[in-house]
Parts: sequence; structure tokens; C-alpha cells
Amino acid sequence: MTDLLDTARALDAADPLGAHLDAFLDAPGVTAYLDGNSLGRPLRDVPDKLAAFVREDWGTRLIRSWDEQWMALPMELGDRIGRVALGAAAGQTVVADSTSVLIYKLMRAALRRPQGSNGAPARTEIVIEAGNFPTDRFLAEGVAAEAGMTLRWLDPDPVRGVTVADVHHAVSERTALVSLSHVDYRSGALADMPAITAAVHESGALMMWDLCHSAGIIPMQLDAWGVDMAVGCTYKYLNGGPGSPAFAYLRHDLQGVLRQPIQGWWSAADIFAMDPEYAPAGDIRQLLSGTPPVTSMIAMQGMLDLIEQATIDEVRAKSTSLTELAVQAYDEVLAPLGVRLLSPRDAQLRGGHVTIGHPDFREVTRRLWADGIIPDFRFPDGIRLGLSPLSTSHVETVTGILAVRDALESDGR
Repeated sequence: MTDLLDTARALDAADPLGAHLDAFLDAPGVTAYLDGNSLGRPLRDVPDKLAAFVREDWGTRLIRSWDEQWMALPMELGDRIGRVALGAAAGQTVVADSTSVLIYKLMRAALRRPQGSNGAPARTEIVIEAGNFPTDRFLAEGVAAEAGMTLRWLDPDPVRGVTVADVHHAVSERTALVSLSHVDYRSGALADMPAITAAVHESGALMMWDLCHSAGIIPMQLDAWGVDMAVGCTYKYLNGGPGSPAFAYLRHDLQGVLRQPIQGWWSAADIFAMDPEYAPAGDIRQLLSGTPPVTSMIAMQGMLDLIEQATIDEVRAKSTSLTELAVQAYDEVLAPLGVRLLSPRDAQLRGGHVTIGHPDFREVTRRLWADGIIPDFRFPDGIRLGLSPLSTSHVETVTGILAVRDALESDGR
């Protein structure tokens, strides 16, 4: 058996992104934070930035800040996310609302797409994975009921995740929309976005991706891969803080063709005209509805700076190193205790977290949290090790896994 901590120290010493670890606030009493895939750590400068915002942008400039900077912020920040993390050209990404609201907007917009009248069957089906994140499933059920659509459920291998073959088998000329997660929130399985998108387009349907567990950690090329729509949150690997707003991507040629259902004043062609009838903006602003949450857009901006400086490819390389070490540590110290690996072994098929399973993990997680080791419990018996590359070290990763071992062994298991 290798000395896992020695291995981790050597990897940290050679880590080209190691200097970024100091950019994040310390959490007193926390020895290992392994939940960055649920809530990213705040940067050290966030308290000062928030204070300056209250004191200056809001407190001094008052309403003038809308004209001076805030009106354009949802689009400018969207463009930055597109450039840094999504492989998306400007004018296709906007920051607004929550993930749930934006998924709803885009699902409903997709189902209102004009259909041809050449005698082809009506597109009446939405395809979604049965194990997708609850919000995605609940919204699909509600949207299908509103629109008189049928849901077609994918039921892939829970560790491997959705494959191109699964999608080919499910789509048809009746498919209107396919909605999938890029990284499975349970297993961390990484879907083949370009191949699946192409398969959906072969059927004539639209493709929407949930990027919540991949934005900021997995390199993407939404434009080059022909993605139609995507939604992602900003409080995980983009470190925007609890409840920070989500972003939506809508490809250029679909803007003005698809029409979202929540027709608020911020998406009007002339926001201050106060016209008696609604006319939507012709650009990405059409996805807005009400006044955007400016205060909640502050924290993520520093993380975007870090990702851009490090490059998304280097972030992915560090992520792969962390998850490979986690799997190695699992093999050496947890597998002999009856712990199951619930994530793909191949790093190329895995996102930024590793999931392990054991019947006693609910209690183990409670004890770990009390001891300053913070993983993420997922029902019924899984622990997710969420390894955010810019804020997590290899030593922290191994320390957390050894703590899981110790908690199991202390009860004689």
C-alpha cells in the first residue's frame, strides 16, 4: 500500500494551480472541505467587495449605478461566463433568475417552436432521464402537463450515466426536446455532449443541457458542438455564494425564434417605453423577466478571474488529478471496508466529484461534519466527494477519505 498522504504532498508540490489555494477564505474548524460541488468557498476579497458595493456603487451612486453599470451587467457577466467556461461567443449567455426558473423558461420556449406543415407528425414528446436532478424532472413533468406533451423517460446505468446509444433509442420524429445533465449529480458521470447533441439534432429535436455540475470545471464548446440551449448555476464551481443567480445560453439563431413565457419588463424591446403591449427584445436580453439580482452577481466575478487566469483546461487537469487520487485512496482504504464506488473509474467519463456508498454513511457524515470534515451525503447511502480544483488540495482530499475510513473502523466495521 502506498503512503497516500506522501503521494498527496508530492502532487500538491507539483501543482501549477497550488498558489490559488490561498485566494479562498479559511473556515475555522474545517480540516477538509469536500463539498465544493454543492457550494463553493468564498474568495478572500469577497467581504471587501461586498462592503465596497454597499458603500460606493449603491450607497454613493444610488440609482445612478443602474445607468452607469448595472443595466448591462446580466449580459456582460453572461458573456464572461460564455468566454471563460462555455466556449460561447458573446451575445448568447445571460445571468438571471434561478436554475429552476431558467430551465422552465427554456423548456416552454422550446415547445413553442414553430413546427413545419409538411405532413410530419406533431412533436409531442420530451425526453429526460428518470434519475436527473429533481428540479429538472419536476419541471419537465409540469411543462409537459401545461403543453399537453408526453414524457419519455431514459433509465440508463446509474454509474455510467446517459450514453449516445440511450438517446438514439429514445428520440424520434415526435421528439420536441431532450433535456439532460452534462455531469450526473449523483455519480459524476460525464455525458458526451457533442455526440448526444448531434444525435438529438438528427431527430430534428432541440437539445437542452443542465451545466450545474460542469460549468467552471469541464471545458466545453457550446457553439462548436451546436448546443441549442443550456442552463447552469453559479454557486458551485463558480463560487457565487448561496442563491447566486443562474445563467442561460441560447444559440444566436434561436433568439427571436423561441419565445420565453415570463414576459417581464426587462425582456421588452424598449424597457422604459412602458408600452401597452409586450414586444420582446431581439437579443439574449429576451430571457430576462424582472429586475436582476445585482448584489448576488458580485462574488462570482472574482472566481471568473481565477478560472480565466488558470485556464479551464488546467482546471480540468487539476480536477482529474484530484478525482484519480480519490479513486486510488478508495481502492486502498475504503473498498476493503465494503464501501462501493458509485462513479466511473475512467477519469475521461467523470466530472469533478467521486461518489462512494455504504449503508452507514448517513451516520458517518454526521460524525465527519462534527469533526470538521465536510463531504456531501446523498440519499440513500452515498457520500459525494466534491473536489473543487482551485480551492481543494490533494492533501485535503486524502485527509477526508482517511477520515471516512477512521469513522467506519471506529465502530468496528
